[in-house]
Amino acid sequence: MRFHIGKSSQTRYTVRMYSTFIAYVLWAVSGFGALGFHRFYLGKIPSGILWMFTGGLFGIGAIYDFFTLSGQVRTANMEKALLNNMNTMLHHATVKKNRPERAVLKLARENKGIVTISDAALDAGIPIEEAKKLLDAMVSKGFAELRVRKSGTIVYAIPDMIDKDEPLEDF
Repeated sequence: MRFHIGKSSQTRYTVRMYSTFIAYVLWAVSGFGALGFHRFYLGKIPSGILWMFTGGLFGIGAIYDFFTLSGQVRTANMEKALLNNMNTMLHHATVKKNRPERAVLKLARENKGIVTISDAALDAGIPIEEAKKLLDAMVSKGFAELRVRKSGTIVYAIPDMIDKDEPLEDF
């Protein structure tokens, strides 16, 4: 069984879910639940070990599992889907966090490698202080350089996107 947890314009995340049929087959193969294979399958490792060493809690737990196994599979599937949804949300949050940097790089490409703080703030939709921090961080990491136009305006230059004919001086 597959469960689709999210979709973007380019990616569709698919998660393989637990099967009730497989859980019951493992229950039967493991001595009608005595060895706890079905519990290992559902990710319940500690109780699987307990079942293995106690014969399914002396048979009582094995019988209990027979009647509740479909519910256990449903619960395990919900937990797995929730965990995967959380991971997907964290991934999207990370992508959103990097969007201002992408906006600045796109702006630099459009402007032949030159970016000002105010243009970066405007295009990235961030406050001017945050745009300055972002551009300064790019300089400190070696991805950008501070330059001065002939007019005296300080700009940030992305070296691999810069137009070689732009009259700039090193800062």
